[in-house]
Amino acid sequence: YIEVYRSMRTEITKDVLRRAAAAFQTKGELRSCVPYGSGHINDTFRLDCEIPYILQRMNRDIFRDIPALMRNISLVTSFLREKILSRGGDPERECLNLIPTRDGKSFYRDPDGECWRAYLFIERASSYNLVRRPEDFRESGRAFGNFQLLLSDFDASLLTETIADFHDTKKRFLRFREALTEDPLGRAKSCEREIRFALSREMLADRAMSALREGRLPLRVCHNDTKLNNIMIDDESGKAVCIIDLDTVMPGLSLFDFGDSIRFGASTAEEDERDLSKVHFSLPLYELYREGYLEGSGGSLTEEEIRMLPESARLMTLECGVRFLTDYLSGDHYFHTSRPGHNLDRARTQFRLLEEMEESLSLLS
Repeated sequence: YIEVYRSMRTEITKDVLRRAAAAFQTKGELRSCVPYGSGHINDTFRLDCEIPYILQRMNRDIFRDIPALMRNISLVTSFLREKILSRGGDPERECLNLIPTRDGKSFYRDPDGECWRAYLFIERASSYNLVRRPEDFRESGRAFGNFQLLLSDFDASLLTETIADFHDTKKRFLRFREALTEDPLGRAKSCEREIRFALSREMLADRAMSALREGRLPLRVCHNDTKLNNIMIDDESGKAVCIIDLDTVMPGLSLFDFGDSIRFGASTAEEDERDLSKVHFSLPLYELYREGYLEGSGGSLTEEEIRMLPESARLMTLECGVRFLTDYLSGDHYFHTSRPGHNLDRARTQFRLLEEMEESLSLLS
């Protein structure tokens, strides 16, 4: 046991951890509880009992409706478990398994109002923050494509939209225009080129959502956080085992997950790189991810979804750049910054990446 864990929000004492761990239907005596992983949102611990578990304190500052969030996770994981069983897989390794509380609930609320959950620990598998080799990016695509395949006949309308309008790019532009009009810190004059760049591409903003409204794209289960470190990779085979971190699972479009994966995975630079000469879009990495994604999805995507994959990469990159620019104009309230102009640097990186995407992907649309 640790004596005190200092999270980004508050301290967590040994007694608080012990009480939270005891609230769940774990097997055997609790032997240890230690911090685990590198996440920045929730506080995560490994419990060692008869078998290992993951214990998490959820971040109520980020996730305001914990019951709705946990209902989404319960619905999706239960559905995935049945699908994996039906095809002869191992649901204890291939999907997240929630551990119920002693009174049969999906999460525990402690006396301080903090919310906790527990999962079965996935053994003999690891997650990675960085791509070790190009094949890892292809495997990431295959894993998230398979996620779509497994959930292709799940009714996404059953899920709650826990973060409203998360990928409604048209509404992101409305907020951008509001920030530009208000310009509370007088920053607009420092980013006139970026403002013109974004506004000149506003016509792209509503294409995906329009296609959904017109019935040309199906509503899907969207993961919304398709980073490499949200995939558990088997330690021996190097193959993807399980998609994790389902906090942002919501109804949406498959294009959102694909496009955002390309946005950060097929870039040659960090998201906040100041030297734009280092920022390039890698078409070979795009092709690798697309190949893996289509293989994993197993024919579950529609022709229109496949046709719009290149456009989705441009859309998600534009949306992210606009969000960074909006936050810069508004005073840096949403994204954490560590230097002056940090969000403007991020916006410039996204827009440079988008310029190269427009050149490279135009022939693929």
